[in-house]
Amino acid sequence: MSLVRRATPSDAPEVLRLRQVMIDALPGGDVSTGWHADALPGLAARLAETDGGFAAFVVDHPDRPGALAALVAGTVDYRIGKASSPHGLSGYVFSVATDPDARRRGYARACMEELLAWFRERGAGQVMLTASAEAEPLYAALGFVHKADPTMILPL
Repeated sequence: MSLVRRATPSDAPEVLRLRQVMIDALPGGDVSTGWHADALPGLAARLAETDGGFAAFVVDHPDRPGALAALVAGTVDYRIGKASSPHGLSGYVFSVATDPDARRRGYARACMEELLAWFRERGAGQVMLTASAEAEPLYAALGFVHKADPTMILPL
């Protein structure tokens, strides 16, 4: 039996907590948490949708009942097709976090494997993510490679 399960609406507060763990670890990450209250209803609603384009997979914390040890979340989006993804479906991983006291146990890898299977089931032709230096070996072991894409962002 797998330790990994699909997150449910009741997991939303813990999903936000682990997302904040990830944000706090990023260079220039915003440590504020006031936004959690505004994000919670929308996240819970998305977690209730089991047939949409969003999924989160989690591992329950083995030492703290009611807490999560690991989180992986992603979406499937349509983008105009191309040779490597003719149907235009792309997976995007945007939250991978492990509670600091639950690291080095394989939880993030197990969650990533479930998310990748979910992407495959939906016909995604590729999966994209942004990797921290610490997480890059995990993603490389799963088959991710760097691409020469000069990604830019405009905060609105």
